[in-house]
Amino acid sequence: MRNVDANTLTNAVIRSFDGAADPRLREIIASLVSHLHDFAREVKLTPEEWQAGIAFMHHAAKITNESRSEFVLTSDVLGLSSLVDLIASSGGTERSALGPFHAEGSPLLAVGGDLKKDNDGEAMLVQGRVLDSAGRPVARAQLDFWQAAINGKYWQQDPEQSPDNLRFRMITGDDGEYAFTTVRPAPYTVPYDGPVGDLLRAGGRHAWRPAHFHFIVSAPGHHALTTEVFFADDPYIDEDAVFGVRESLLTQITSDNDASLAQKHGLNTPYPSVRFDFRLAAATPARG
Repeated sequence: MRNVDANTLTNAVIRSFDGAADPRLREIIASLVSHLHDFAREVKLTPEEWQAGIAFMHHAAKITNESRSEFVLTSDVLGLSSLVDLIASSGGTERSALGPFHAEGSPLLAVGGDLKKDNDGEAMLVQGRVLDSAGRPVARAQLDFWQAAINGKYWQQDPEQSPDNLRFRMITGDDGEYAFTTVRPAPYTVPYDGPVGDLLRAGGRHAWRPAHFHFIVSAPGHHALTTEVFFADDPYIDEDAVFGVRESLLTQITSDNDASLAQKHGLNTPYPSVRFDFRLAAATPARG
């Protein structure tokens, strides 16, 4: 490699991975190196700009911890997370952002359970079904749910909230139905006290996200679905800082007067209600 130059370097780097046992790894690395080098050539990247990029990653690493990933947030605001989700969406409900605040081990909540508890905000009923791509109920599907409180903060950001606040896992019955009461979330800004915030300010961008619910829906024999559900009347629905909104993921809030449901869920009539059905794509059987 003693004769490497700006024209031969890219192929030299790609060839250095020829010994990788995984062909998919070789494919991804080859394409990554090729595009990365082409980018540097196209913009004539200077050493100072390269150093600024490395400093950004160092800062992102320092601010990342178990409850917040600045690298996920970077991917989000650059649209990469959204693009990966759009590429992967096929045969079911569209995918949307995981976000930086998902946590494992949420407590189990029975179908019809109360999530609002003592949270401030407007109580509402959320319900729907988990279906397969043909519209048939999926029995024993699991919903992993989380949302921000009315102050726009997740429990990881707010020491006043319990670690189990506004999140749950729920197992549907044979009918695929899910239901729970919660509080209507509010729009909020993504964290901008770190390098992502610096990037947004430098780019003249705002940090707002429309109000939403997060779901991971899974069931045996189906692809797991990571997505979000948004409210069509939100003021930021067309200006999401992380590009997660899809037309198919919008829901309308209705004002319901079903007295029996209100009594069952401890709500006053009329009460706000949303319904959203999830469709899971069948998993492709593994080849023997």
